[in-house]
Formats: sequence, structure tokens, C-alpha cells
Amino acid sequence: MTRSAEWSAANHQHLAAALDTLTRRLDPDRAEPLPGKAWTLPEPPALDALRDGFGLTDFERDVLLLCAGVELDTDFARACAKAHGEPGRTWASFGLALSTLDNPHWGAVSPSAPLRACRLVTLSHPESPTAGALRIEERVLHALVGLDYLDPAIAPLASSPPSATTDHPAVDALARQWADPSTPHVAVLGRHRAELVAVAATASARSGLRPVVLDGSDLPEGVRQRDELAALCERESTLTPTAWIIDLVEAGDAAHLAAVRLAGRLTAPVAVVTQRPPPGPALPGISVPAATVDERVLLWRAVADQVPEAEVTRLAAQFDLDADTVRAVVSETRAAGPVTVDGLWRGCQNHARPGIDAVAQRVAGDARLADIVLPAHQLTRLRQLVAHVRHRHLVLDRWGFAARGGRGLGTAALFAGPSGTGKTLAAEVVAGELRLDLYRVDLSRVVSKYVGETEKNLSRVFDAADAGGAVLLFDEADALFGKRGEVTDSRDRYANLEVGYLLQRVETYRGLAILTTNLKDSLDPAFQRRLRFVVDFPFPDARSRAAIWRTAFPAATPTRDLDHDMLAQLTITGASIRDTALFAAYLAAEAGEAVTMTHVLEAARAEYAKLERQMTGAEVSGWTT
Repeated sequence: MTRSAEWSAANHQHLAAALDTLTRRLDPDRAEPLPGKAWTLPEPPALDALRDGFGLTDFERDVLLLCAGVELDTDFARACAKAHGEPGRTWASFGLALSTLDNPHWGAVSPSAPLRACRLVTLSHPESPTAGALRIEERVLHALVGLDYLDPAIAPLASSPPSATTDHPAVDALARQWADPSTPHVAVLGRHRAELVAVAATASARSGLRPVVLDGSDLPEGVRQRDELAALCERESTLTPTAWIIDLVEAGDAAHLAAVRLAGRLTAPVAVVTQRPPPGPALPGISVPAATVDERVLLWRAVADQVPEAEVTRLAAQFDLDADTVRAVVSETRAAGPVTVDGLWRGCQNHARPGIDAVAQRVAGDARLADIVLPAHQLTRLRQLVAHVRHRHLVLDRWGFAARGGRGLGTAALFAGPSGTGKTLAAEVVAGELRLDLYRVDLSRVVSKYVGETEKNLSRVFDAADAGGAVLLFDEADALFGKRGEVTDSRDRYANLEVGYLLQRVETYRGLAILTTNLKDSLDPAFQRRLRFVVDFPFPDARSRAAIWRTAFPAATPTRDLDHDMLAQLTITGASIRDTALFAAYLAAEAGEAVTMTHVLEAARAEYAKLERQMTGAEVSGWTT
């Protein structure tokens, strides 16, 4: 808060006069009082504001002034020593206050009274309050002289609020909530941190409050430390009217709970900025919906007007990024060279990755449909799957299907088949055709034995992936989606809830979710019916195996006299074919030779041993050994 030079001068004069009056009470021999001057202040002087803000009695105000005088005026300190009757006791004490000030009362320095409870003064010896030194806190002293800054004890937890404001309707809604004394603490819910913080900061300014953003991940979880922080925040809010914005967008459950408990100790306005309702006592919530595709299109046009209209729409439809991130992507792309659609696309992916990298494993690769060997029907289904994701915005938003209801609009697929038949490669192919990142979600780490934890873990995955619409791959989904038997206990009921929750998120996810299983028959049919695509991956026949062998060795690999039709006699999956080819390449490299049928045969024997299978004579019939 910036105050005028006129107020600062008047406040200085008011404080000097108050100290002079108190000095003459301590030292009756002091000279005539300072000459007075009439001041018209636009707001009360700091001493009066502190008295009213903290609810001090006149005696408590004078105790505070007594402590301040020692720090501000050496003559005042000498007057204290004279009143104590000891030249070395130049500090204030409660005993001195009781003997010299009007209307004294012992309760002024009790732990629950404002002077100590609000951290205005400290006692050097609380067990002997009348004899020990009584000192004013530095932040309070500076407030008395008109200095305004954030308490250094709070500053390490704080970050600067955004300079940009927003005209989002949620701003007025939050300001109205804060204006109601019954709802000073509000959860501001949405997807993008920058937008949520901007809403809270703008509402603060409109309410005449200083916005202070606290990093929720750094909040103390211990009761004593949290209580101390709450007391400092309360003091800060009284010294300078403040709205506390607690940023929980990237914080865990413990931080959410710590934030709610901290807010419960404050009377000042609080905005808990989060992507999901915090646990504990329910807070009134205000939603800040993410921008629509059309709104994001306008944003992209404003900062990248050289990009063709159709490409702008693709970027806006695929990447749900806030305004700050879009500007950052364009700025970084421009700094690297000419602004191209490919550069902007990569920039969007880079900015969307950090959130999901923390909860899933990115699968590197750039496979395309030409890289996978499958029967015609399965290839057609993969092409259709790509088309559904690619044209989601056109069909759902432009053509109006989304207006008919949200259920079933998400794109989800089940890839079913024996191990090694190409399910994971197919997921890589689909992601490659869409130019999207593929993330593998380990269900063994997501599913928890503790009630409610599975849903929380799944929520983190989908929330993090939403920004870039990444392709999510849930391997071995039968671990969670097995046929549901009779519900016999609470664990069965919660297992069904977990399945229901994942289906709900899959059906509303704006990206693509792919689930794989080796045991399709073990899956609940009701679950399969709710997926848009179910693609079966058969064990490859001889013709398919020959085609896979033709692509198993990269073009740079030296080979000699490989008979792909004869290699196809090996009844193994595509994954085993690739493993065998790699093994054979290492054998050839060690021998300093090109890869031959002999190397492949030795590699195949190693693969069969790994699979605990016996190679038959028919599989190697006609081979030269």
C-alpha cells in the first residue's frame, strides 16, 4: 500500500507528539511539550489504526508506544532508565508500564491478550513479566512509522501476484464472497494456475486488498509451526489489509489439508487456488472454467497471426493452455527461428509435459501405420481411431454432438490380444499419427488398497494429461477391470466405485485413453460396451510373420541371404521377432559378419529358451545350419 507524502509527514508528527507526551510522564522534569500542529489526515495515523485494528485498550496502546519509543528515541530510552531508577535499564518493562501509565491492567500481557497473541510485543522473561524487557516486534515498529512491506518471516513462502488483471466473471463472484463476513475463505477451482491466481489477485485489488500468493507446497504441516504462521498472517492482514491466495495447483493432499487448516485460523480473506476441492471442512467454491476452443483460437490469433487459420484451430483444439503459456510458446518459437506450425506444436507439447511426467512414463518413439503389420480389419480400426481423435472438435463442437450430452464423448479404446501381438506398438502408432505424446500408466502403482486412493491417483493422471490431450496407455487393464462378482463386503463395493470412476474419466477425457489386456474374456462385458473401440490383436499368421521379418532389420543393418518366408516358419509373435532380430544382429556384430540365417537360428533358440518353448523341426525345416 502506497501512502501519500502528506500522510507520512502527518503520521510522523502524530507519533512524535504521542511519544513526547509519554516521555514527560516518565520524566516530569522534561522541558515544555512539542509545539502542536493541526493535521487533516486522509486516513487515521498508524498508532490509531493499530489500536483499532487489534482492539487494544488505551493502556495496551500506550504499552506498545512505550516499547516503540525505546527503539525510536534515545532520549526516551534514557527517560525509561531514569524511571526505572537504574541508568543501565534503558528498555521498556511491564512493571514500568504498570507504574506510570493510566488505567493499567495485568491482563495486558497475558498470552491471550492482543499484545502477545497478535505478536505485537515479546517478553524477554515471560515467567517474570514485570521485570524483564518488553520489546516491540520489528514489523510492528516499522508499521508505526509508516513503512509497509511483507513480513520477512512470511516472504519466503510468497511469490509475486500476476501484474495482468482479468475480467473473468469469477472475479466479481469471489469479491462478493469475501464481502460476506460468513464466507471469508473460498476455494477457486479450475485447471490453469495462472488464470486462477489472476482471478484471485484481481478480486483482491477490487476489494481494496493487497494480494499475497503463498506456495501451498511450502506450508508447514506441524501444528505449532502452522499456528505461528497463522498468527503472523493475521498480524500482517491487520497492518495491511491482505487477501491470502494459497496456490495448491501442484500440491499434494498433505498440503491441501494444511492449507484448509491454516485458512481456518485466519479471519482475513483467503482464496484456496486448486484443481480439485480440498479435503477437510468444505469451503464454498467458485469455478473458473477453462477457455473454450473458440476463446483459445482468438488468443492464438492475437499472438501468432501469421499461422494459417486451420492450423490455429488445430492448436487451440488440441492443447488446453492458458494465455501466459500460449504467449510463452510463441515467444520461444520465435526466438528459435521462423515461427512454424511444427515449432508451435512442439512448444505446446514441451509446456504440457511437466505435469504428466510426474505421474506417468513417456514412451519415446515416432511409429506410423506403415511400421506395423496387422490384418486389414485391425488397420482400418486404427485409422478410424486416429480420425475420431483428430476431428473431435469439428464433430463434437462445430457439428453439435457435444450439446446432446457429455457422456460417451471421450475417445477410448481397448486393445486385446496375447502378449507380443503389437498392442503397445499400435498405441505408439496411433500417437505418432496424431503427433501426440504417449504416456504409459502403471496400474499397479495407481491401484491402492486404501479406500479412495485409487480415484485420487487416477485424478492426478487425467488432470495432468488434459492440458496436452496426450495418449494415455493403461497396460494390463484386467488388473482393475476384471468381471465383477457378487458384492460381499465394503472392499468389493469400493472396487466397483474405482472401475466406475475410471470409466467416467475415460468417457470425458479430451485426449485418447487406450487400455490393453491379454485376457479379454476376464473383462466385465459392461465395461467393454462403454468403450468406443475394441480392437483384437490376433497371433500373427505365417504371411504376417513374413511381413514383420521384412521390417525387423533396419536398412543400415548388413544382411545376407535372409529368407523371410522361411523365417516366418517360427511361430512367434511380432515382439519376439523383433527381439530375435536384435539378438541376431549382436551375434553378427561380434563375429564381424553380416546377419545370416545362421545368426537368426541361434538367436531364435535363445528366444525359445526365454519363452520356455521347444523349437520343432517343422519350424526350421529347410534351414542351413
